Amino acid sequence: MCRQEGCFCFALIKEIIKDVFVCLIRESGEKMKKFINSPGMLETDTNRGLQLAYPKILRQLPGCNIMVRQNLKTDRVALVFGCGSGHEPAPNGYVGHGMLDAGVPGRIFSSPTPDKILKGIKEVQTGAGVLCIIVNYTGDVLNFRMAMEMAQMEGIAAESVIVADDVATQKSKAMGQRGLAGVVLIMKIAGAAAEMGTDLYGVKEVAEWAISGLRTVGVACRPCIIPSDGQPSFELGETEMEIGMGLHGEPGVMRCEMMSARDTARQMLDLILLDCNYVNSEVVVLINGLGGTPIMELYVVNEFVHEYLNQQGIIVYDTMIGNFMTSMEMGGFSISLMRVDPQLKALYDAGAVTPIIRR
Repeated sequence: MCRQEGCFCFALIKEIIKDVFVCLIRESGEKMKKFINSPGMLETDTNRGLQLAYPKILRQLPGCNIMVRQNLKTDRVALVFGCGSGHEPAPNGYVGHGMLDAGVPGRIFSSPTPDKILKGIKEVQTGAGVLCIIVNYTGDVLNFRMAMEMAQMEGIAAESVIVADDVATQKSKAMGQRGLAGVVLIMKIAGAAAEMGTDLYGVKEVAEWAISGLRTVGVACRPCIIPSDGQPSFELGETEMEIGMGLHGEPGVMRCEMMSARDTARQMLDLILLDCNYVNSEVVVLINGLGGTPIMELYVVNEFVHEYLNQQGIIVYDTMIGNFMTSMEMGGFSISLMRVDPQLKALYDAGAVTPIIRR
């Protein structure tokens, strides 16, 4: 075999390797092991698999990854939420009765584009109007606002609420606090209000009321690997963790040596309680895994969360534990507290049938 033929074979082998589930990563020698077919088809394959698993709940729009609920109600305020892929089960895992009418995913860790958001809005809009739920990232806010303006130009009543529950974000930044996993609770509250027949401004008002008592903080100890380039989303030492880190690896407020679950949760809860006074209040607790932390460890965290909140005079009304908004296989978790009153408790307890939330 000549040298030229050898080069050709080597190049062909390199191309094949890109499309198998074990990819060798760049010069570093690190390995990315993922059960995927191709990085370029990951979002498409993910959503097709989701729709096939829940055909009674979800309907996928042709030619895209937007999901809408089956059996749309014509007299109900429609809820639309979108975020980057890689945060599964968000957004499409929350489409269904009692929650979202449409989920609009973007590329991995990228906000959905205005044209896709508009497509979702138009598909589910009724005379009752559309409420867009937006997490507070620059791209999400700008793209949703652009889509809403286009929808309004077509005569669609569209309003929005912005979820900015991350207490660790520097408030001096232009965009303010980031949106984290607490948005799942807002989707539940707003979806229940819409299902009960509340009008557009009423749904927006109750969602904003829930947002006002919602706070979240996260922690990470391992990065995820972005399939398109095979690189870690951030770097941490083998024995390090970072409190306050964002869903995409944005910097937090404290990098330190790994601590016990109790000490980590204490630091996180103290940040939340410094930002919002929950004393003598009832709260829903949401402990969200980021994708690479076993549920066992989340239960360990929850045991201390209940103990510490009780010591602070804060009553836990209910607890949600699981992977609700992930960062692929990132190691870590977040803690959210949402203050509830009788109205919010009724909405939180209302029925829902989605791939993830079923009551």
